[in-house]
Amino acid sequence: MRFVWAVVAFVLATVLIGAGIAQRTIFVGPDAQQLQVEIDDPAPFVLMDREVLRSQPGRPTLLIRGQGEIFAAYGRTADMEAWLADSDYNHVSVDDAGKPKVTAVEASAPAEEPAEGEEPPAEAAPPAEETPAEGEAPAEGDDPAAGRNPAGSDLWLDSFSEQDALISDEMQLPEGVSLLIAQDGTADAPDNIVVSWPLDNNTPLAGPLMVAGALALLAGLVMYVLAIRHQRRGRGPRRKGPGPLPATEPIELAAIPPSERAAIEGTSGRARSGADATRDPASPDDIEDAEIVDEKKESDTKSSMRASRLTRRRRLLALPALGLTALLAAGCSAESWPQFGAASPTPSPTATVIAPENQKPPAVTESQAARILKKISDTLVEADTALDIELAKTRLDGAALSARTTEYALRTALPETPLPAAIPTDDVEVVLPEATDRWPRTVLLLSKSTGDDTVPPVILTMTQQDPWSNYKVTNIAEMQASSKVPDLAAPWLGTSLVPADSAFLSMAPGELATAFADVVDAGEASASYGLFDELSLALATSIRDSRQAVVQTLADNGAAATSQTAFDIVPSDSAPVSMTTLDSGAIVAVSLIDKETVTPTSADAVIRFGDNAQAKALTGVTESAKGVETTYEFQLFFAVPAQSSTEQIRLLAARQDLLSVQVIK
Repeated sequence: MRFVWAVVAFVLATVLIGAGIAQRTIFVGPDAQQLQVEIDDPAPFVLMDREVLRSQPGRPTLLIRGQGEIFAAYGRTADMEAWLADSDYNHVSVDDAGKPKVTAVEASAPAEEPAEGEEPPAEAAPPAEETPAEGEAPAEGDDPAAGRNPAGSDLWLDSFSEQDALISDEMQLPEGVSLLIAQDGTADAPDNIVVSWPLDNNTPLAGPLMVAGALALLAGLVMYVLAIRHQRRGRGPRRKGPGPLPATEPIELAAIPPSERAAIEGTSGRARSGADATRDPASPDDIEDAEIVDEKKESDTKSSMRASRLTRRRRLLALPALGLTALLAAGCSAESWPQFGAASPTPSPTATVIAPENQKPPAVTESQAARILKKISDTLVEADTALDIELAKTRLDGAALSARTTEYALRTALPETPLPAAIPTDDVEVVLPEATDRWPRTVLLLSKSTGDDTVPPVILTMTQQDPWSNYKVTNIAEMQASSKVPDLAAPWLGTSLVPADSAFLSMAPGELATAFADVVDAGEASASYGLFDELSLALATSIRDSRQAVVQTLADNGAAATSQTAFDIVPSDSAPVSMTTLDSGAIVAVSLIDKETVTPTSADAVIRFGDNAQAKALTGVTESAKGVETTYEFQLFFAVPAQSSTEQIRLLAARQDLLSVQVIK
């Protein structure tokens, strides 16, 4: 019967192990579901909607094959459509049945000029004569977008490129975001596009089945060994024992005659006393006794040896079974076992923020803004090293560009002039983007350096004029040590620009520069003197002190009687940039032009520059008979409170740059 149970265990082990292996081999399902995007008419760009990647459950993997460098980027769908407005492209979307469909979109005609006071739509195409690409102009008569390389654009939330094949795992795009696929903007975009979604091909019973089969195999081996042992014991050699002895009765010595009784008693005594000494060693009794003793010892020895051999044999048979069990268990991955306690993570509570109705998306995200600022800083470092103003123009505009132009001219004439300080990008602390779907777009940034304490924090504004342009810095200044930025909206929410004539602030942004200029000129006599904080008034005082220093220098050189000075500070032509804060106030960036004029009062007198190397370098002369005019520019950032607030206007950041030194003719 033991053999029967052993065979049953072997059969059961074979079935269980075979079923477990089959689940991970011939019966295992596919691990992914693939979708091939068929593009019949190639174009320079492919725009793929988020719904295509979400048409199946799971996190998709995108595989793009082509020749050469393959570029892919994702961004807001409206922004990408605006960027592609003047180009032919293929739009990949899903139909009502959830199947992908490809639609060829032709370039739209140039938009008509909007009426006065009317904003152009965000998706409007640029005029035909406008150069669409940065540094790359299309050939005459060609598509305006031909040759526009999408790589490097600030419009994308993120981008990536590979050679010949591009693989992106777990493409999870949020609502309102699409994917752009291209090469260099001239060649047709790759048309071998495959999207695959992972499928659940776990076999949680495979591991338990194989382990159960291994245990059944081990049980079968044990029963097989026990069966063999039992069979051998039942058929082993047996020694035949002696037959039954006759029955004996006690002898009554009293009934025996005395002579016989004496003989019996005497013989018995002698036998008991001298049995060992008189016994013949070869007697049959001794031989029989010796054989009995040897047989017992031999039987014990053989039994002990058989028991030892059986123990070793059972151990040798158990080792392969245990090894097979361990091998099967080790070969099973996590997909072969049931997962217990894999509960979904519970999201942590966050503060509830209610966005206003019809809230527009922010111009940039935090990571996007940090990446753009890093690109701007790297470009300016390269331009500063080579003194390449054309390269600097790709990232600077307005007051910031005017200051850089003068700095390059000075360094060309005076090589010992230090390079402009690089924009720190280690820690972008404040990101305040404009919430809009139109252009131009403005972003306020506050960046710090974590590795150098001597580099002050920098606050700046950057603007993107249209979908095809990159962001350019328009205003930049160093934060004051005691300044504190007011509470701002979250970067994902964004803010809005304040009109220059807004009546909701304590002072309209368009009047701020004029008011501060009046404080500089008139001091305490200015009507706006009490509206500014101590830091603003200290800056105004330092400007007046610098003017007095010029007058004193002329007097020290004995030119007070033969020369005269004039000072004038006025708002620049640049419009103020105003962005709202959470307390209904605004951060306002303004620029002021401060002119310093020195003219002789006598026809025989001349204005000599003396040790002023900058004036000599910028004018190319050492003296002037009619006088000299020096122009400075102030870039200032103020925190302007709401109209109902009792707070003063606070100075956040300030920067002074030399713009020009000109000889009066």
